[in-house]
Amino acid sequence: MITKKVLFLYFIALPLLVCAQGGDQGGLAVRFGGFIKNDFFYDTRQVVAAREGHFLLWPAKPSLDQEGLDINDVPSLNFLSIQTRLNASFSAPEVKGFKITGMVEGAFFGHSNPDINGFRLRHAFVRLQRNSSEFLFGQFWNPLFFTGSFPDVVSFNTGVPFQPFSRNPQVRYTFRANGISLVAAALSQRDFASVGPAGASSVYLRNAAIPDLHLQLHYKLSKPDNPVSLTTGAAIAWKKIVPELVTLQGYKTNASVSGTSLSGYARLDLPSLIVKAQYVLGQNANDLLMIGGYGVTREIDQVRGIREYAPLKTQQIWLEAYTTGKVFQPGIFIAMSENLGATTDLRPGTTVTGLGTDIKTLFRVSPRLLYNLGKARFALECEYTRAAFGTVNINQNSRGIPVDTKDTANLRLLFAVYYFI
Repeated sequence: MITKKVLFLYFIALPLLVCAQGGDQGGLAVRFGGFIKNDFFYDTRQVVAAREGHFLLWPAKPSLDQEGLDINDVPSLNFLSIQTRLNASFSAPEVKGFKITGMVEGAFFGHSNPDINGFRLRHAFVRLQRNSSEFLFGQFWNPLFFTGSFPDVVSFNTGVPFQPFSRNPQVRYTFRANGISLVAAALSQRDFASVGPAGASSVYLRNAAIPDLHLQLHYKLSKPDNPVSLTTGAAIAWKKIVPELVTLQGYKTNASVSGTSLSGYARLDLPSLIVKAQYVLGQNANDLLMIGGYGVTREIDQVRGIREYAPLKTQQIWLEAYTTGKVFQPGIFIAMSENLGATTDLRPGTTVTGLGTDIKTLFRVSPRLLYNLGKARFALECEYTRAAFGTVNINQNSRGIPVDTKDTANLRLLFAVYYFI
């Protein structure tokens, strides 16, 4: 596409042009950054992932052939460089007491599997800061992705599906004072969207006519000249979607399903060690690339097919620890996820809609070792993920929790080479 090529050339040329002219035109300053990353990975079986296996979620569910052999019990190998990333940060002189900055970032991950290697937008926002207040307008991390405390794994999945992962167009307000931060945000959906009858789409949230709402409280305990610090936080999010505007029988409907998600985290910084942890109790949180969805509770009008829904609850917890050495940095990530079922009984004879709804539990452990050589980095990670797959049978489990589960595991060996710009 010509538009995409023009955008890419503009993105590359603008920072270089400003730098060539001194980096400061009329008070506007631009900083160019990013990294080059090459991933080499081997899986012991087929996996559920995006972009030719690059963004790993979990092992593929067993699929038996006519002789009872598992079709997905086949290893896979791939080399990719699509995580390579470029960004430009902008800053300008203060205006009426406001410090105004902006950022644009893109990568070669593409928008879909056919678009792999395509340049796509990651972040694009304007930030206004004045005294203790900050306003952010644009596409940025979902507030449940705590930018000060997230898994620093080598894999591009960044701890998914245990870690909330999404970038959303949003309006966010942050107030900071005495180590305390209050955050309020309203979000829409774009690249990461809720799953409904027509697959993943932002249309379900748009038709609810109410944004995804967030409220958070963070606290950092630290002292000057002391390398030890503790950061904690708690968050609540509420989201409402409208799965369909017309029933299968052809009648108008505006039936909706809403869900409330809770999360808490802690990060401990020691002189030579960092420890992080996060817990998430999510309702219909599949837009964050976590397992979950919703189901039908009852059919209030059988002639017209009007339904009522309830969200599925899931809980996720992860723990990470790594050293802060300048050359060698060993670390480990451990996580668990569990499908807790719907918030109320579902209607017999129906099924559930969402992501990974046939998974009862997930477990992951991934030790790693980083070696830093100037601006280059060499990283080795061993990622073991186990999923308990089952069958959703409302007659056997009224909350939609999978029954008759069986464990399936994958071991990914990942080697990555970075160059930081």
